Amino acid sequence: MNKVYVIGHRHPDTDSICSAIGYAELLNSKEPGKYVPARCGDINPETRFVLERFGVEAPLFIESVEPNVSDLPFTYPLSARADVPTIEVVAMMDEHGVRNMPIVDDEGRLLGLVSEHGLARAYVTRTKIQQLSITPIKLETLAKILDARIVVPGKDLLEGRVHIAIDALHVSLSRLTSSDVAIVGDNEPAQLALISAGIAALIIADGSPVGDRMINAAVARNVAVLATSLDAFGVGKMINLSLPASMVMATDVPRIAISDPLEYVKDVVSNSKYRTACVVEGDNRLLGMVSRNTFVDDIHKSVILVDHNEYSQAVDGIEKADVMEIVDHHRLGAITTLKPIRFLNDPVGSTSTIITRKFIESGVEPTPSTAGLLLSGVLSDTLALKMSTTTPEDERAVNYLAGIAGVDAGAFGIELVQQGIELENVPLHELLLRDTKHYNLFEKSVVISQVTVPSFEFSASHAGEIRANVAALREETGADFFVALFTNVFENASDLFAAADEVNLAKMGMAEQPKRLDGVMSRKKDFLPQFGNMLRRL
Repeated sequence: MNKVYVIGHRHPDTDSICSAIGYAELLNSKEPGKYVPARCGDINPETRFVLERFGVEAPLFIESVEPNVSDLPFTYPLSARADVPTIEVVAMMDEHGVRNMPIVDDEGRLLGLVSEHGLARAYVTRTKIQQLSITPIKLETLAKILDARIVVPGKDLLEGRVHIAIDALHVSLSRLTSSDVAIVGDNEPAQLALISAGIAALIIADGSPVGDRMINAAVARNVAVLATSLDAFGVGKMINLSLPASMVMATDVPRIAISDPLEYVKDVVSNSKYRTACVVEGDNRLLGMVSRNTFVDDIHKSVILVDHNEYSQAVDGIEKADVMEIVDHHRLGAITTLKPIRFLNDPVGSTSTIITRKFIESGVEPTPSTAGLLLSGVLSDTLALKMSTTTPEDERAVNYLAGIAGVDAGAFGIELVQQGIELENVPLHELLLRDTKHYNLFEKSVVISQVTVPSFEFSASHAGEIRANVAALREETGADFFVALFTNVFENASDLFAAADEVNLAKMGMAEQPKRLDGVMSRKKDFLPQFGNMLRRL
């Protein structure tokens, strides 16, 4: 089943996280297991409190929705052990229709690759002819490779040089040792002489007859005898292929990780002489193999966006994802799609309110824990229903969800607000980045941070430090304007700090800071429209 990730914006607040979890639960009620709640940023303290309060795990962290190796529908899960004869590896490649075979150790860790390219170099384009030899191989395995019958069993394990007895017999005999193997044809005197030399095994080639005198002599000297229809050249070639895969494998095989982006992997595969890359884990354990044929179809992650609808706020790689749906309550942004999608944008106080409506309309009741999360999302985004963005639908959603979750909405709202304005022991730089939104307004890049405070004493006593950090964050983000709102929920106002070109700040009446903005509680409803109009007039 192809997964669909339900995900909020880059700096997720409680509404973003809770609406993603809630919507995934609703959608999974019809298609179990298909929808995965996700996040692309850190969990803030308020949201962590909410998740712990209702016993829910944080959504899956996804750094990017750019397609990666894990999105491939198939990676070849093939491999052979290093001690397997090369001919068996070749047979496996032929059986599965692949040109490469990863070679692994007993623990499944990647050692190298046997490839058609490598086999050609090993057996066809050699510039130096080496002494034919056999590495440790069972007699039975050698017989299988040569399609031979064992006439006389001898040593069970063979290892040594291989001689084709085509020289004068006395020359061949002078070279043989007790561990060697000899290949001979229809020449009984030569057969008997080679056995008398005390070799390890005798291979009778070309379908030559095997006489009783030779068999008896071989039994007496414990010399194994194999008979095959292959000629001497064919036997030599097959013995070459009996070498273990570790002796012919290449070790320069490209390695990739399961999280590597497909664009990068395509380059790796295309530039590899094997046209293949092996997928490995951190301990070099083989997971699979990727070839050019893997990339026949375009692959995209499927996502549903909640609580935002702008590229600047979305998870990395959104341009390469398949956006299936957007559910939001903010201004319209600039995300475009290649095909029609469901897009629900409603100016209520929170996205969690919209998800609650969807539960009600679907006739599905959220679990108590999810109801608690959605309740938290509504109360957090509306500051316990005190924000100017609060609507009657938000109030109805709170009453509905509180009943299912079994909590007192009023008391819980106060507790939640207190969690959101916990400022002790938090570096100011981190505080300013907790809740930021990025906008492109009238060809200007704008970042607006919002910090909820219990009183204006905080912004007054830290004014110099705040101005320095706001200026530094403007440089860090590359924004034309970096604005910080310190919002006092109990006094229905915000203190503004801003970093920008000094001329522009003066034109907008923001040179003296902090600037008290009465009635400004909501970034999107109370501040952004007014700020946007000022930018328009610059």
